[in-house]
Amino acid sequence: MDLRPSEVENLVISSAFWLDKRVFLTGHTGFKGSWLSLMLVRLNARATGYSLEPPSAPNLFELARVGEVIDDIRGDIRDLDHLRAAMTSAAPEIVIHMAAQPLVRAAYADPVSTYATNVMGTVNVLEAARATPSVRVVLIVTTDKCYENKDWVWGYRETDALGGRDPYSNSKACAELVAGAYRDSYFSNATSAKIVSARAGNVIGGGDFAADRIIPDAFRAFLAGRALHIRNPAAVRPWQHVLEPLTGYLMLIENAMTGSARLDGGWNFGPGAASEQSVEALVTRFIDAYGGGASWTRDHGDHPHEANLLRLDTAKAREMLRWSPLLDFAETVDWTTQWYRDLADGKEVATTTMTQVDRYLGQRVRLVSPFTQNSPRKSVESERLLGNG
Repeated sequence: MDLRPSEVENLVISSAFWLDKRVFLTGHTGFKGSWLSLMLVRLNARATGYSLEPPSAPNLFELARVGEVIDDIRGDIRDLDHLRAAMTSAAPEIVIHMAAQPLVRAAYADPVSTYATNVMGTVNVLEAARATPSVRVVLIVTTDKCYENKDWVWGYRETDALGGRDPYSNSKACAELVAGAYRDSYFSNATSAKIVSARAGNVIGGGDFAADRIIPDAFRAFLAGRALHIRNPAAVRPWQHVLEPLTGYLMLIENAMTGSARLDGGWNFGPGAASEQSVEALVTRFIDAYGGGASWTRDHGDHPHEANLLRLDTAKAREMLRWSPLLDFAETVDWTTQWYRDLADGKEVATTTMTQVDRYLGQRVRLVSPFTQNSPRKSVESERLLGNG
């Protein structure tokens, strides 16, 4: 896809801003957390990750060797004392909270653990931030499912009612309410840290191995020589590559810290209408790119409720942050398929991962300071990830 100059101008990350910024990232061993960790490394931030062990085997954290390039702390966000000690020791300027129980079906099976992690975990992160004077911005990452879903044909706006009829969605709505209450109660002064939240959903990309997600399920089935069973092929989702909302998160943080306006509250990040495609369309594109006789069939079993349609209105982020998605639906699926195809073929996917990060940052995002692969600020470890060391 060739981008018009105006489109590139709409998406700007300042490399000068991120240089040496101290970032405390929860959930860095997860799928999205691993991608964001590598983006922070490429922007020369100084990231400290705090998380449980990687959630699956295999996992992106180990395959992309993320632990070699950031400070890696094992901890549970439900353990307030340990979390607070780790955060105050790191003295971050920026806290990004991504640790969560992220699966709808797992939440049905174990709602108590889901609420403990997603709600009280968020409370603990904000409590730790209160005890850390260096913190200037806290980003709470939730989900598009935090809204009260009325099966509208239009997108949900940040001012629409929060809700959730299943434990996962409801727990994320609760996390949003917690963030708002802490913002109003403890971070309301002009000099206080800013508390923002980001809502995105249905991200895909290489390195996701979670259960009950369409792309990981497809990869496991195809690798085993089986057809993929799809529960609801007609369900429409706003598919976006994982790098798209993560870039939005970084832009939100940067603008919250440097902008003249106080940018608090929730922010939606989602793709354009052309990327709102059915599960069947996604799988068909994935199969065409993956090859090897891959196929799918309809699963007619009984399954928990899932919304047929859920889209976000992203006008706020587009207008106030000048953020916009840059990968179309075909590119989103093709980038994702390439990662899994490389893994299936025995290639070094750490290189694949960093190549995609560099391609997105270097070609899709215009950095304020020139950013090249030979930047002297990069660590030896990150050079090895690119296969140059």
